[in-house]
Amino acid sequence: MRHALSTRLWHWINAAALVVLFMSGLTISNAHRRLYWGNYGFAPEDAWLHVMRFPGWATLPMFRYDLAEARDWHNTAAWLFAVGLLAYWIVILVNGHFRRDIAAGPRAYTPQAVLGTIRGYLTGENRRAEKADYNPLQRIAYAFVLGVFLPGMVLTGLAMSPGIEPAAPWLVEAFGGRQSARSFHFIFAFALLGFLIVHVAMVFVAGPVKTLGGMIVARSPKDRAHG
Repeated sequence: MRHALSTRLWHWINAAALVVLFMSGLTISNAHRRLYWGNYGFAPEDAWLHVMRFPGWATLPMFRYDLAEARDWHNTAAWLFAVGLLAYWIVILVNGHFRRDIAAGPRAYTPQAVLGTIRGYLTGENRRAEKADYNPLQRIAYAFVLGVFLPGMVLTGLAMSPGIEPAAPWLVEAFGGRQSARSFHFIFAFALLGFLIVHVAMVFVAGPVKTLGGMIVARSPKDRAHG
C-alpha cells in the first residue's frame, strides 16, 4: 500500500516523538509512582493505582535518574508531537484522506466485517492479497488513535500544566481535575503502547519489506496514494 508524502513524513516524525515522550514519561512517572482521581493526591491510600518503577534501560535519560532532563526531553518532544498532529489533521481533512480511507462507517462495525478481517489474518489471506484500502479493523484502530488517543495525550498534558490552568480552567475541569488528567495521560500512553505493539506485529504479518517500503518511498505513480 502506497502512502502520500505527508503521511510518510508524519508517521516517522511522530514515531520518533512518541519514543522520546514515552521513555522520558517513564522517568517522570518514577518520580511519583501513584495515580489519583480528582484535583489532589499524595497519600498512598488515596491512589487508585500504584505504578511499578520502570527500569533504567526503558527511561530517558537511560540508566540514570535525572527528572529535570527528562522533563526537558518530554516538553521538547511534546511540541513536535502536538504541532505535527495538528498539521497532519489539517492535511488529511483537506485532502480527504480521513474521510476516504480512515473514517469507519457503520459497515466497519458489523460483526461480519470484523470477523472476516480476523479470519483473513488467521488464514493468511490478508498477507497474500495486495490491499488497496484499509480493512475494517485498521479503520477502527486508526480512527481511535487519531481521534481519541493522540489528541487525548495533548489535552491531558496541557491540563497538567500549572501555566494552562489559570488560562483554561475548563480544560482541567473537563478531565475532572489535574490528578485525573495525569491518570488519563498515563492510560492514553499505555493504550498507544498497546497499539504500537499490535501495529508492529501486523507489519510482520503483512510482510515487513512490502509494508515498510510503502511507508518509506512512493511506489508506482499508478497506485492510489493514501494520505
